[in-house]
Amino acid sequence: MSSTFSKQSVDELSAELDLPEIQATGELIGGTLSGPDTYFEYRGMGFGLQYEIAEEFGHVIGARVRMEVAHDTTELLTMLSKGDIDFICMDMPEQPDMERCVNNWLTRSSSPELARAVNDWYEPTIIHQIKLRHQQRNQQVRTVRRKARPVILNASRGQISQFDAILKRQAQRIGWDWRLLAAQCYQESAFDPKAVSWAGAQGLMQIMPGTAAHLGLNGTAVWEPDANITAGAQYLKELSTTFSDIANPSERIRFTLAAYNGGAGHIRDAMALAKNEGRNVQRWTEVVPFVLRLSQARYYRNPVVKYGYMRGSETVDYVAKIEERWRQYRQAVH
Repeated sequence: MSSTFSKQSVDELSAELDLPEIQATGELIGGTLSGPDTYFEYRGMGFGLQYEIAEEFGHVIGARVRMEVAHDTTELLTMLSKGDIDFICMDMPEQPDMERCVNNWLTRSSSPELARAVNDWYEPTIIHQIKLRHQQRNQQVRTVRRKARPVILNASRGQISQFDAILKRQAQRIGWDWRLLAAQCYQESAFDPKAVSWAGAQGLMQIMPGTAAHLGLNGTAVWEPDANITAGAQYLKELSTTFSDIANPSERIRFTLAAYNGGAGHIRDAMALAKNEGRNVQRWTEVVPFVLRLSQARYYRNPVVKYGYMRGSETVDYVAKIEERWRQYRQAVH
């Protein structure tokens, strides 16, 4: 006779949760500190070496991995002892009443089957392969496989791209200058409908799979210019609404673009850091230094930061390049 566990009943087990219960719920919960080699979010997806190792183990036991990020190791140990997480997914020293696995993760002593499964699975060759993939991915940061089109297709005819009609229609729908949307589209994909990024973003507006599902962009539609630009514009509209507290429309555009690239949560984190230092969080230039600082541990582990590490330089560069291209488009196309 098999037994099943609802999430509620599993939660009631708290610190007694072990491998059979984890497999029954289909979710393995790891805890870690934010960082480039542990866990961070980029465009709604999880990355980081320790997270990638945990995902590989999750596949073996048939469980999806969810990460919870703490601000320090003391908080991590509390989360583990309370049963809020199943294991600590980073190099940790030995602790009383906790089991240390061969890769220096920690589980509770009351979860011996989970610790045994980790130890049985762990092999240096497996970890080496994951590390190689992780290093290759880091080397691919900012790269997009694409066939670049001209920055301006025909300035004398006022034509930026072959997708101008779609861009004009969708820009009007969200209240943007169509040349701004064109500048962003070029920054994302160089007007290549088949472009794919290192992180899995697809098409003209580089829509991430999770965002595509959220926007109802299913199947092969992501490769269709009209559907892709429409979805990208809808996402911009949603992000702009998220930053409705930014009173100046021009400033709101900058924050919206930054959120499109780096994630709204990370931008809010930078704003929180800026506010703590008395900066004007209504101005993008005042927030930029703190976006950049979110790649430093002393900042991304600050208690006011909720989303942890980010590649801030990429986002700052992204906004600046779009603004400059938009200026060029305004000069060339009237």
